[in-house]
Amino acid sequence: MNSAFAKESQPQVKVAQNQGAQRIVALSPHSVEMLFAIGVGDRIVATTEHADFPEQAKSITRIGGYYGVQIERIVELNPDLVVVWQGGNKLDDINRLIDLGFTVYDSSPKNLAQVADDLIALGELTANQTQAQTAADTYLSELQSIKSAHQQKVPVKVFYQLWSSPLMTVAKGSWIQNIIEVCQGENVFYDAATEYPQLSIENVLLTQAQVIVQSQDEGNILGIDWQAWPQLPAVANAHIYQLDADLIHRASPRSIEGVKAMCEAIDKAR
Repeated sequence: MNSAFAKESQPQVKVAQNQGAQRIVALSPHSVEMLFAIGVGDRIVATTEHADFPEQAKSITRIGGYYGVQIERIVELNPDLVVVWQGGNKLDDINRLIDLGFTVYDSSPKNLAQVADDLIALGELTANQTQAQTAADTYLSELQSIKSAHQQKVPVKVFYQLWSSPLMTVAKGSWIQNIIEVCQGENVFYDAATEYPQLSIENVLLTQAQVIVQSQDEGNILGIDWQAWPQLPAVANAHIYQLDADLIHRASPRSIEGVKAMCEAIDKAR
């Protein structure tokens, strides 16, 4: 399962005061994508596992992952900016980097609009404001266009299958809920007690979901054969769709492509 959904308490992260960072450690795939989007990807000296877009990102040195990062290696690299991710980096690692005196910026967008905020902030921190502003404006314009195209559409009951074993979905406050809302989808587990609840197949059958959207991970797709429950409208009408998890789960400029894919799937069930 994508580890983007782990929750930790909010660290006290300081934001860089000096502009023009030249040596950047980016500790998440989405921040790598953001830095390339604003034209400073060539300044990244290290990153974590799964940072694979754009193609150039694959050649960046890896110094850890969700299980933790190599603090000693970061010290050796001596970056003037470390971009952390509160939801995907260990809190102890983040606090250690702060204690060592590194300039740290927490890129942890909670909704789609905040992707643009981070693009602009990273532009300030790298003295690349003009390209960052252009990237942010383009992103927001595309997002607004999609919202406008869907705001009058009839709501559709959506079940988002985050993972199959255990069976997990998304609820209010989650990143993916933001995407479903743009498409005028009605998340059947919106009011669950947690952002990423575990549930049973019986729970899903009771919702009468009209469309099932799954993250495109083989283990997730093969984990449950929904054809065994044709009483569910999504199954009866063949509205089960698989989406690229990187586009849906990463808070990057490519989220626009994820929104488009989600809306296309939901539109098919209208």
